[in-house]
Amino acid sequence: MDKQILRVGIGGPVGSGKTALVDALCKEMSQDYQIGVVTNDIYTREDQQFLIRSQALPEERILGVETGGDNLSATFSPELADLTIYVIDVSAGDKIPRKGGPGITRSDLLVINKIDLAPYVGASLDVMDSDARKMRGGHPFVFTNLKTAEGLNKVVGFIVQRGLLNVT
Repeated sequence: MDKQILRVGIGGPVGSGKTALVDALCKEMSQDYQIGVVTNDIYTREDQQFLIRSQALPEERILGVETGGDNLSATFSPELADLTIYVIDVSAGDKIPRKGGPGITRSDLLVINKIDLAPYVGASLDVMDSDARKMRGGHPFVFTNLKTAEGLNKVVGFIVQRGLLNVT
């Protein structure tokens, strides 16, 4: 039987929780799937080192690349991934989903992270929910708190279902 390979691209603003999501997904899914990670930092291999220290996967399965340049507001190229996940967080305010942009409107899954911070930053999850529904036109989104794994099972379920993955 041929091995099935699924490339999942995760993008989003600095500090939104992309690396935390990768860490949590690796730890949650590595029992059932063979996983490798390529991190992409501008000038460092910080994300690679974080994942190695957290023991998300064995070190040989984590590759870090430095791209150079300024891509703080850019997202990955969708052509490089079979599924795209865009991560935002509530600390940037509840206006973020309605501001749109390709990550918000075109990603396969939108992750709205750090929901535990909403009351501290004056963000309304109800507003974010309503705006995400409008901006995404029926495409899925999920609220998460990756510190407690709240919503992680929905992200895993999305990857398994949309990626048509079989357990190894």
